[in-house]
Amino acid sequence: MTKSKVYFTNFRTTLQENQLQKLARLVKTAGMLENIQFKDRYAAIKIHFGEPGNLAFLRPNYSKVLVDLIKEQGGKVFLTDCNTLYVGGRKNALDHLDTAYENGYSPFSTGCHVIIGDGLKGTDDILVPVENGEYVKEAKIGRAIMDADILISLNHFKGHECTGFGGALKNIGMGCGSRAGKMEMHNAGKPFVDHEKCVGCGFCRKNCAHDAITITDRKATIDTSKCVGCGRCIGACPVDAVSTLTDESNDILNKKMAEYSWAVLHGRPHFHISLVVDVSPYCDCHGENDVPIVPDVGMFASFDPVALDMACADAVNAQQTIKGSIMDDVEHCHHDHFTDLHPTTNWKVCLDHAEKMGIGTTQYELITI
Repeated sequence: MTKSKVYFTNFRTTLQENQLQKLARLVKTAGMLENIQFKDRYAAIKIHFGEPGNLAFLRPNYSKVLVDLIKEQGGKVFLTDCNTLYVGGRKNALDHLDTAYENGYSPFSTGCHVIIGDGLKGTDDILVPVENGEYVKEAKIGRAIMDADILISLNHFKGHECTGFGGALKNIGMGCGSRAGKMEMHNAGKPFVDHEKCVGCGFCRKNCAHDAITITDRKATIDTSKCVGCGRCIGACPVDAVSTLTDESNDILNKKMAEYSWAVLHGRPHFHISLVVDVSPYCDCHGENDVPIVPDVGMFASFDPVALDMACADAVNAQQTIKGSIMDDVEHCHHDHFTDLHPTTNWKVCLDHAEKMGIGTTQYELITI
């Protein structure tokens, strides 16, 4: 198999070129503007806006570089992410926008609008058929993301407690799934109602298309024999009483995430940038961030998200861990920082499955600029 090209530059600057200018040079050299026709086309930049209290998310300045380049080409560009499955600062579009603005992602700072991909309550999605999907036959992807002509992913590369690390494929696959899509990736079963939280308002029943929910003594109950796992009730509940088990194995979660990535990317132009900076041990979905586990490495870009994730993982594993980080507290026996940190995960599963799906290849040529 032909190796994919992954372009790299470190964070060193000169009096003539700052980090943002280096990012612009990186994506130009990698061929994003040369190989994608942006004029009069909608371009979605998929990014994680960060959870309130977390400071490891990417600064909005990086996204503005991409926005400006795309607008110069005549593209119609917007920043996007989908709502979260868990309860936090990004579980609905209004809270999500508040969080994005609080963390600096506003039209004034980035030069474009923010659109939450799966709508107000995380229920505005499109069913996308997954050819040859082993676990997913129809991925539930945020409608605004699927409406875009072009997908650009801008990723903060960091550790993750379920997938080993979070990079391009996680940003695309998990990040572009609606709340119901995220439920499908995380769970083997159906949602359930926490009766201590339930107030019997009936919004879940009203939004159930399969008559699977009944209200008895002001408490909702889900009949799993009728439930199809669409997740509409999760978005509809105003008090977050509907939950999921998060009972899928990490390996299957990784494979489902790869299949969701295929659904998002298939049939349209796409390009990917990962910044290996502030490599925190856990996801940016946390309301806090621990100190980085390795020194900052640099910026990577590629048309191949599989090769990109592989290159970033190799670059992190080539670094000495930072003394005083959580890596001081774990056993170093796997020759892999992410596996040492999260021993129940195997990040290679996602990349291998994505390669099998035809998204890209783990074989890459690293080109330093």
